[in-house]
Amino acid sequence: MINNIMIVLQVFFGLVGLYQLFLSFFGWYRKKEEITHAPKKTFALLVAAHNEEQVVGALLENLQQMKYPREMYDIFVICDNCTDGTEAISNSYDGVTACVRTDLEKRGKGFAIEWMLNKLWEMPKSYDAVVVFDADNLVNTNFLQYMNNDLCNGRQVIQGYLDTKNPSDSWISASNAINYWFCNRLWQLPRYNLGLANFLGGTGMCFDSNLLKEMGWGATSLVEDLEFTVRCIQRNIYPKFNFDAKVYDEKPLTFKASARQRLRWMQGHFEVTRKHLIPLLFQGIKERSMTKIDAALYVFNSYNFLFGFFITIVFYLNYLLPVNSQLISVYGYLPIWLSVPFMIYGLLQLPLAMYLEKVSSKMYFRIITYPIFLLSWWPITVHAFFTQNNKQWSHTQHTRGVRLEEVQSKQG
Repeated sequence: MINNIMIVLQVFFGLVGLYQLFLSFFGWYRKKEEITHAPKKTFALLVAAHNEEQVVGALLENLQQMKYPREMYDIFVICDNCTDGTEAISNSYDGVTACVRTDLEKRGKGFAIEWMLNKLWEMPKSYDAVVVFDADNLVNTNFLQYMNNDLCNGRQVIQGYLDTKNPSDSWISASNAINYWFCNRLWQLPRYNLGLANFLGGTGMCFDSNLLKEMGWGATSLVEDLEFTVRCIQRNIYPKFNFDAKVYDEKPLTFKASARQRLRWMQGHFEVTRKHLIPLLFQGIKERSMTKIDAALYVFNSYNFLFGFFITIVFYLNYLLPVNSQLISVYGYLPIWLSVPFMIYGLLQLPLAMYLEKVSSKMYFRIITYPIFLLSWWPITVHAFFTQNNKQWSHTQHTRGVRLEEVQSKQG
């Protein structure tokens, strides 16, 4: 009985992995985004901040220097339950509005964005679109040009390219950077090239204001970005990935901080999976929509990690403990001409993504420690599964107060 269950699980998860591997081939190429529209759209730039006095100033200086008419965008800092100098620093910049929110019950960025949007709709000035950043970000100065272009082309939800501003600070920040380069190139870009839906990443997100007013934000889970993505896809609104609109995010420096952040992500991911997976999958099957089926498979990723851990542990125990029969590994029955290229390509995906992204050669040495980071997802995922009802938001402290010029000089 256990053998039959294990065979079914191996086949199912093997096919899911094969599907993603197939998609990745469509990330080998990309067409550079072209700016064909003059500035037309007005923007409200929302900066989500909780005790971010160390980094918010660099972002505000950055946003004031955007290559976009200054009168066509305004900057709002959501000082969410701040107890430091975030509000004072924000108010010290001309043209920046600090909006103070105090609510110790409804904590987290999802609630803060919802609160800010309600305030925004009540203001006398209206905006064509809303862009959301985190306080630790830095943004390429042409970001709004790309957002304007996509909005003028009829897009309603756009996700910018998420890069890392501190990849060299520690092996943890390097692992996060490698993970993002891989996801941008071999997860997000293939879906864009194939006309599938892309997925929001929590920052560098642009929304058509009329859509937000119609839908309402309503995304208050620990992964508000994924939650809103699913709600959009269910409404046949497919987020678009703009590869050339870059945002630089600060990654944790220590394993403890990274584990805490990833635990929060996975807890939220399990909640979204529980609420939306089955309806989204059935909708995709009923409508024969590959876009929605693909989105359902993406939402299912939390269980990919969970069952991957389970299957691995069961096989190790089977080999180590005295048992009457050994479990069957279906992968051992695959022909060599199929299994060997499959494994080789799987191993080469990380350096391939980094090569395609023109990453500094020094960062390739960081691949050595990346497997430790990858394996650590398993216990984090298991912990998240059993604590998924814990919706307590945890803050990741940011201290890397660098300027955009410094980040770009290191890249170039």
